[in-house]
Amino acid sequence: MTTTIAIHGAAGRMGRRLVALGSIDPDLAIIAAVDSPSCPDLGKDAGLLAGTVELHMPISGALNVQPQAVVDFSVPHAAEQILQTCLARQVPLVLATTGMSETQKAQIHQAARTIPIVWSPSMSTTVNLAMKLCAQAGDVLKNMASGVDVEIIERHHRMKEDSPSGTALKFGEIIAGVMGQQVHRHGREGQVGQRPQHEIGYHAVRTGDNPGEHTIIFGLLGETLEITVKATNRDCYALGALAAAKFVARQQPGLYSMSDVLGL
Repeated sequence: MTTTIAIHGAAGRMGRRLVALGSIDPDLAIIAAVDSPSCPDLGKDAGLLAGTVELHMPISGALNVQPQAVVDFSVPHAAEQILQTCLARQVPLVLATTGMSETQKAQIHQAARTIPIVWSPSMSTTVNLAMKLCAQAGDVLKNMASGVDVEIIERHHRMKEDSPSGTALKFGEIIAGVMGQQVHRHGREGQVGQRPQHEIGYHAVRTGDNPGEHTIIFGLLGETLEITVKATNRDCYALGALAAAKFVARQQPGLYSMSDVLGL
């Protein structure tokens, strides 16, 4: 059965890939492409803007239809607005925007009591599988007598505004939930002393057009385990979000993750 969707943030880098890939998915029908009312691409055909065929669907500044699901890849303040729109119209939402404030996160949790929401810092299949592997590694290593040092290195393109990435923070949250670290340290500088066992270190690298990679290091005395996941382009995120749209359109109200979508 075909699922009708709207793409929010359709003129952005991720939005264009969502339009391009969603338009050729036989199980999806894109019925709206939405972006900011101040977007310079308003009125342009979403398909042509995405580098594919003409879809006869202009980029709009507002959601004027009733899809079965909305996929949001935008910025925090815009994501907050589309969340309220979906809540008012009772439309399921896939929320892939990162960098949300604590207040905005609370709004998401509140909205999920009324509508189904898939909310994940990464829509990538392999990233979510890596999270599962990190949880398993943490559970095995947590009682090592020599102790385990956990460091997370993430790399993204120069245009990314939040740091560390939401995905890196999620890796840390998962590991801390298993291993019990209480401190999340973002970088180090100066005479900080010996590394304590109760912290997770994060290091953010911003270079060129890197679509995203994460390395999680479990450092022991005499051996090291590294789990690395890399994206070579943005399609992995777009395909995951489209899969999430098919999933969320058929769910009851609640807060879901990509682990739910992927059956992990």
